[in-house]
Amino acid sequence: MCPDRTITAASPGLVPVSVPRSRKGPDMQRSHSRIAKALSGVLLGIAIGLSPTPAPSQGYPSRTVRIVVPLSPGSQTDLLARMLAQTMAAGWDQPVIVENHPGGAGQLAGKVLVSAAPDGHTLMLHSDGYAVSAALYGARLPYDTLRDFARVSLVATSPSVLVVSPRLNVRSVAELIALAKTKPGGLTFGSAGIGGGIHFTGEMFRLATGIDAVHVPFKGMPEAITETMTGRLDYTFSSLQPAWPYLRDGKLLAIAVGSPQRSPVLPDVPTVAEGGVPGFGYELWFGVFAPARTPASVVQQINRELVRSVSLPEVKDRLLAQGVLPRGSTAEEFDAFVRAEIAKLSEVVKTAGIKVD
Repeated sequence: MCPDRTITAASPGLVPVSVPRSRKGPDMQRSHSRIAKALSGVLLGIAIGLSPTPAPSQGYPSRTVRIVVPLSPGSQTDLLARMLAQTMAAGWDQPVIVENHPGGAGQLAGKVLVSAAPDGHTLMLHSDGYAVSAALYGARLPYDTLRDFARVSLVATSPSVLVVSPRLNVRSVAELIALAKTKPGGLTFGSAGIGGGIHFTGEMFRLATGIDAVHVPFKGMPEAITETMTGRLDYTFSSLQPAWPYLRDGKLLAIAVGSPQRSPVLPDVPTVAEGGVPGFGYELWFGVFAPARTPASVVQQINRELVRSVSLPEVKDRLLAQGVLPRGSTAEEFDAFVRAEIAKLSEVVKTAGIKVD
């Protein structure tokens, strides 16, 4: 954008107006004088109209931007938020800070965003837990998941990986399904708690395959992974980051990824769909939200910066090292995606009979 310039009668590109002396009497001289004054007034008006004037907001962002995160420091969502904050601050030349508001299945962070001014200076980075909460709690939430938030951009996805203990003697999705059908109600699968994205992935797998397996919730994924590794739990879906050390050391076996496409981090591991469950596909995701009624122009500015940030080579490398794939989108695409996710998960809640207190 070019800087504003003040245009005066002597500015380059303007031809100075000169009024020659009249040689035809005082009446003509007075006429020329009036013309000169009029032209001077026009030029002065142009100069005033085009001189730089500060915009009311001084542009966006005009001050510190905060990113609210619904999980604790050190979580995958938190690490992603801090990575984005660093690149966005550099791109905007304004501070970008991360605030953690864990608890209430994301509701505490959601309430912070709902009460913030709709000017783009308060954002929220959430995960698929956003859609999970909408599907589980619906009208019981202290806000309307769709009406009270603006969807800004998808920024990343993370495939869930279906893992088993090597001692289970199962090497594929087909073998796991066959084993489960010989032992109705005899197999167990774990998650990081009722109502989480991993729990939903396990329930969708159960419904899609028609197997009868028992869900065992834990306080977090490390516990579920440990129980699977020892064989006390038969299988579990997990995000890649907590499972990776055990996959690398051969203490867990990855038999499939839950995402629609293979993961570049585990290119030799087939998808669940490739393993014999056509149409199956669910991946964990991360996206940025703003308060409803944030001006569309500001939403677009934030969207452009987010897409730029996740496209940076150094950001891509850091994300892939964590098993996370950079995925920018338009605001409209993200809005349609979130609505579809809520509808899909709401159907899972109904069909699987998932209930939370």
